[in-house]
Amino acid sequence: MRTAAQQARVVVIGAGQAGLSVAWHLQRAGLVAGDDVVVLDRAPGTGGAWQFRWDALRLGLAHRVHDLPGMHEMGLRFDDADRSRPARDVVAEYYRRFEEHHDLRVRRPVAVTSVRRVSAAADTDAGAAAATTSRLVVETRAEDGTVGTIVAEVVVNASGTWGTPFVPWVPGRDVFRGRQLDTTGYRDAADFAGQDVVVVGGGTSGIGFLLELDGVARSTRWFTRRPVVWSEDRALALGAAVAAVEDQDRAARAGRVLPSIVSGTGLPVSRRIRAGLDRGLLRAEPMFTRLDEDGVVTADGEHVHADAVLWATGFRADLRHLAPLQLRTEDGGVVVEDGRSTAEPRLFLAGYGPQASTIGANRAGRRTARQVLTVLAEDAAVASS
Repeated sequence: MRTAAQQARVVVIGAGQAGLSVAWHLQRAGLVAGDDVVVLDRAPGTGGAWQFRWDALRLGLAHRVHDLPGMHEMGLRFDDADRSRPARDVVAEYYRRFEEHHDLRVRRPVAVTSVRRVSAAADTDAGAAAATTSRLVVETRAEDGTVGTIVAEVVVNASGTWGTPFVPWVPGRDVFRGRQLDTTGYRDAADFAGQDVVVVGGGTSGIGFLLELDGVARSTRWFTRRPVVWSEDRALALGAAVAAVEDQDRAARAGRVLPSIVSGTGLPVSRRIRAGLDRGLLRAEPMFTRLDEDGVVTADGEHVHADAVLWATGFRADLRHLAPLQLRTEDGGVVVEDGRSTAEPRLFLAGYGPQASTIGANRAGRRTARQVLTVLAEDAAVASS
């Protein structure tokens, strides 16, 4: 079933940290949530990607969760949250309270299937655009299969990365007979009790898996595609974080695939990680050369038996629904300057590149909202002239 086309000034795709931050700032500027600003979220509940994290993950054991703008007036701070509860439950609860308190009227679960352009003169199944400028058409699909269309002046894409885990191709990956899971499929260390487990990836998720599997799995081996850089000096870590943001920004402006954030910032050594290092658990080895039916073969020719391989090898930006806009460059990325697509000026990418949630999505929310308001004001000026 298809519903009648709707009109909105702004459509925000995604209700994680970046999407909620932009929506809140737009609301504060006078736009009406649910009418002027429509927030769409494909997830079944609140919390962004955090709602899908594994049970053992606690706040403080991974990247810091930044407070949303408007949380402090509610008396909420993640630094004060209960760290004995699963992080996914805490974040989901805080985001739910945030959405309700500010009446953001997020529509979920609603998946965005495509975003395309339509000119004012075009008579499409979405309806003719009302003003004299182009518009973006957002096609949606609800859980019951209902197809919808929203014609928007501006689209803010904040779809994150959780839906597109990256697993590199390694020879033999298709012949290995054991279990292979990426980060999105990991649930509990108990699922690997008594097994030989290979963990791939030099980020916080891979380290978390190794620490949780210790004493549960029969054995673990850790392989990374590049040497792990540990960071124990806060001043150096801050400088590395700034450099990582700059690297992300250069890649986004050039339309290249975004580099790994962790490779630029290094991994902070907490007390928990220090304990793992001291007992020899966190010893990374160079990436293996191939898999076979029952394990992996190292660069030195050693065969390592494995019942399971955990691919904690990161994510890519989830931009599949933007394919009709033809934004991809030959280098595989999207050209984005200051959070805005250069090829489609009505599209903003919140939480992308230097605005990623781990390095500054909240700070970017206000700036993105201001840019969106500028576009809307220009449209209003054109319409009245």
